[in-house]
Amino acid sequence: MDQQKIGAFLKELRKEKNITQEELAEKMLVSRRTVSRWETGSNMPDLDILIDISEFYDVDLREILDGERKKDQMDKEMKETVLKVADFSNEEKGKVMRNMHILFITAFVLMTVLLITFFADIFAGPVMDFIQGIALGVGYGMIALGVIITSRYARQIREFKLRLLHKTKELED
Repeated sequence: MDQQKIGAFLKELRKEKNITQEELAEKMLVSRRTVSRWETGSNMPDLDILIDISEFYDVDLREILDGERKKDQMDKEMKETVLKVADFSNEEKGKVMRNMHILFITAFVLMTVLLITFFADIFAGPVMDFIQGIALGVGYGMIALGVIITSRYARQIREFKLRLLHKTKELED
């Protein structure tokens, strides 16, 4: 799969529709920068977005993945299979997110308990001070790691939810 070729094809399709990257980004519920990355080939859209793009441009998904036009159209079964794969991918992201939340909450509770013991001087002594310092450092590290990782996945999940809401709204209309 040649990402540059796919990106050039996506750019060609967008120009044929006479829309800007900003307009496409708004329709796909992503940022303009994301569309730019697709078109330069530095990044690929998620499968569910690829399906939306193929429907928007009225081209076969295989055409997008090959980066060129084909004569035959993708059948309904193939499209449903790709949707299932996209749903599975998003479920996996959700599992990672839940695990990261558990890590984040555990670190926060650990740090809170240690801060209470630290300021209350319940356990005094140099050994306890050393243990509390290490535990606080680990707690802060876990929180920082949790924030960094979950912020990226949270954005992706939020974008996916917006796309789902957009699809649901279209079906109701």
